[in-house]
Amino acid sequence: MLVTMKDPAVVYDPVWSPDGKSLRVDVADRLGGRPLIWEVSLDGTGLHRMLPGGTNSPDNECCGRWTPDGKYFLSESRGQVWALSRKAGPFQNQPNPIQLTFSPLVMADPTPSIDGKKLFVVGKRFNAELMRYDMKSSQFFPFMGGIPAEFAAFSKDGQWVAYVSYPNGALWRSKLDGSERLQLTYPPSYLFSPSYAFLPRWSPDGKTIVFFETDSHGAAKIYGVSADGMPPQLLMPDDQSQQLDPNWSPDENKIVFGGAGNDPASTIRILDLKTHQVDTLPGSLGLFSPRWSPDGRYIPALSIDSTRLLLFDFQTQKWTELAKGRVGWLEFSHDGRYLQFLDSTGSGTVWKIRLSDGKKEQVVDLKNFVTAGYYGSSLAIAPDDSPLLLRDSGTQDIYSLDWERSLN
Repeated sequence: MLVTMKDPAVVYDPVWSPDGKSLRVDVADRLGGRPLIWEVSLDGTGLHRMLPGGTNSPDNECCGRWTPDGKYFLSESRGQVWALSRKAGPFQNQPNPIQLTFSPLVMADPTPSIDGKKLFVVGKRFNAELMRYDMKSSQFFPFMGGIPAEFAAFSKDGQWVAYVSYPNGALWRSKLDGSERLQLTYPPSYLFSPSYAFLPRWSPDGKTIVFFETDSHGAAKIYGVSADGMPPQLLMPDDQSQQLDPNWSPDENKIVFGGAGNDPASTIRILDLKTHQVDTLPGSLGLFSPRWSPDGRYIPALSIDSTRLLLFDFQTQKWTELAKGRVGWLEFSHDGRYLQFLDSTGSGTVWKIRLSDGKKEQVVDLKNFVTAGYYGSSLAIAPDDSPLLLRDSGTQDIYSLDWERSLN
């Protein structure tokens, strides 16, 4: 059987109906997009979305399972469990999804018991602490009181910090002591919403913060927001390409950004804020996640499979390879001499490379540190160049729920 979608799609987690006549799958319209559940008949016909959308339907649907009798389809959405009857009720054209759980925990992976009388779920409580690795004592200490935040970025004068609250994804700014705290974005209340803010960066003059968000279809767009709290504005509203990882040029006139990881068409591009012209960095096809060095000479980036770290030199107009591994989260030291990054090979390691000669040094081995974050981990550096990582302090347990089926 060959099932084709109208647009390019990522299809995964297939589940056969108990009678073997149909297949339900999670479908995202692009890599990283929010999934929806679709159904198709055994012969490949009748492809349709299970839930048409609207105020009564969940979104970000995934992880479906049938009850043993085939009467209900269970799935998770917005951190809770939903049930969809096989048949529509009285006065209904089609069955409506019913929310089964209303828990302060995130309820995931619903699995019915063999007799259909119980429902087993994984209850997750997301929590984390921002920690700073002190290189003199070789120990981790809470940073800013261990606030649950990731993607910390600091103004050039070191007085202000921008960060994203975990796990709801709101962008904030404050003084380093936590005072003068101001929320800059307002995502929906449910966890890991499409409007999660990523990788904020301060302009050199400290007046503007750029960041990116993804919409419900996985399309990433770059925004700029005033540090005083004015509404965020799209920087390139007419550009239909993926826009991730914005970073300022030292002279504040340009922004470098990339495409999405795992996208072979991703390139490193530069937006001129005065002319609004966008140019592609030579030789950058298949690269993403750029940064701009403090002196303006270099732009490092990653291969789309995150296995190679490369460096572009504006003087030579050439790329050179700096490191291999499972590389991510590039951060320049404040003097621009070193580039720190997280290698997630094995238990994970923070490394730094000296740009003058390519010498690689281990900063900290993360074998006893359990990371957290939207992507499972992230790395930032404090004003003194010490690594900042989010440590997982959440919980995860299996729960057994009794549930009454009364939709027939």
